[in-house]
This record gives sequence, C-alpha cells and structure tokens, in this order.
Amino acid sequence: MSTTLERPALAASRKSEVAKDKGTLTRSQVRTGWALLTPALLHSGIFIVIPVISVLVLSLTDYSFGDTWSWVGFGNYSELFQDVDFLAALWHTVLYALIVIPISMAISLAVALGLNQKIRGIGFFRTAFYVPTVTATVAVATIWLWIYNPGSGLANGFLSLFGFAPNRWLADPGTALGSLMVVGIWQGLGTKIIIYLAALQGVSRDLLESADIDGASRWQKFRNVTLPALGPVQFFVLITSIVGTFQVFDLVYVMTRGGPGSETRVLVLDIYQNAFQDLKLGYASAETVIMMIVIAVFIGVGRLLQRADTND
Repeated sequence: MSTTLERPALAASRKSEVAKDKGTLTRSQVRTGWALLTPALLHSGIFIVIPVISVLVLSLTDYSFGDTWSWVGFGNYSELFQDVDFLAALWHTVLYALIVIPISMAISLAVALGLNQKIRGIGFFRTAFYVPTVTATVAVATIWLWIYNPGSGLANGFLSLFGFAPNRWLADPGTALGSLMVVGIWQGLGTKIIIYLAALQGVSRDLLESADIDGASRWQKFRNVTLPALGPVQFFVLITSIVGTFQVFDLVYVMTRGGPGSETRVLVLDIYQNAFQDLKLGYASAETVIMMIVIAVFIGVGRLLQRADTND
C-alpha cells in the first residue's frame, strides 16, 4: 500500500530532476516566477505603459481639458515644427544636454578618482560632494540666484578681484543658459561621484598590481585597466544623465522662468506651459512624444559609442 502511494511522489521528483538536468523550469517554478514578477509588471503597466499609450493617443487630438475634442492626426506635429517657442526649447535642451553631460561625467570621474585615495578626512569630502544632490532644487536655485546677483552676488564679487566688470548673468541672453548649465553640472555631481566611486573600488587589484610590476604609469593604468573596467558603469551614468538633463525643469522655472526672452526655455518648461497654462494637452502630448524620441536617439548614439569603445 505504501509503495503505491510513493509512486506519484517518486515520479514527480524524477520529473524535477530531469527538468534540472535539461535546464528547464517546472510548472511550480514558472508559477513562482510569475508571482514574483507580478508587482513589477503591474507597476510598469500602470505607471509606464498606460501613460505612454495615453500620451501617444492624446498627441493626435486637440484635447484641452474640455468635454469635446477632435481627432487631428499629425496636425499637432506639423504645427510644432512651425512653433518658434518649441524649436527654441528643443535647441536649448539639446545644447544643455550636449554640454552638461560630458562635462559632469568627466568632473565626477576625476573627483571619484581623488576620493578613492587614502587621504585624511576622506569621509568629509565624500559627504560634501554628495550634499547638493540631496538638497532641494528650490534651495539650490535660491543660493545660486544670490551667487549670480548682479549687485551683491558672489560671482561678480570674485571677478571684481581680477578687474572684471560685473555681469548680469541670468538677465544677459549671452550668459543665461551657460549660467544654468554651471548649476546643473554642480548639482548633478554627487550621484555620479558615488556611482563611479563604487565602481572604482571594484576594479581588480591584481590587474593594477600587475601593471605596477610592468612599470606602467598612472595614466597607462587608468587608460588600460581602470577605464575599461568602468565601461558598464559609464553607460549607466550616461543613460541616467541623458534622462535627467532632458527633464530639467525646476531649476529653470525657479531661476529664469525661461527668460530672458526665451533664451533659457527648455522642453519640459514648454510642455508645462502648453499643458497647464494654455490648457492644450494634445499639443503638449505631441511635444512629449518628440522629447521621448530625442531621448531615445541620444541613448542609441550612446549605445553605439559604447560598443565601438568595447570593440577597440
């Protein structure tokens, strides 16, 4: 009797062993996997997939928070590329990204290399570089508004020591966007430094010691050992930097409101004004789609550069 009852259990265990040998999953393992994935899939569906689909659909309409709306097809897109404000915002955002991303990544890596050394007070310096990241953007913008103040600001006060004339930083069309770039670079250093620092501490010590034995210089060790090891981390920092710079809004809104004129107008600010001030949600959705496409292009170019660097 006991032998008869044990047969199904033995058969099930044999099936499980065969599945393991073949590298396949049993039904219970598949069910467990789907159960564990369900929260993440629900989150992605509710907060990513549905909003993206909604934006795509709304971009083809003239919806404006009213009861009636009509289907306009690609009318919003054709109108966008005749909109001077949108073209200015697109150009300023792309320019902002092209300058802020490489400079902030280079400075962050250089600082991380310094913080990776055994020097006195290293904990203080690591904390100091990370503080701007956890500080509210409004507070950061307020501090920099004082620094850029034409009359009593720190920037003009410092330059006056060398005989330079005072500048109207944020009110001058020639320096307004550049001044915002400086703030954006400064504020974004902390997160990148922490990521680079963690990656640097994972670089193989054996390879570094072998390079020392071979008589490699510091630059040679960095170029041939450290930098290749940072490849995946570099790509991660690049992707997060692209998304972050294209989403810049609060800094611009607090410091310049897009001025003087439209010299610091960026995409998210333009989307905000069209959607919530002018109530043109369909038009703003089309802008959002364009922004997503541009971000995808930037990420694609970054991926190609990473592959080319890996192949070299």
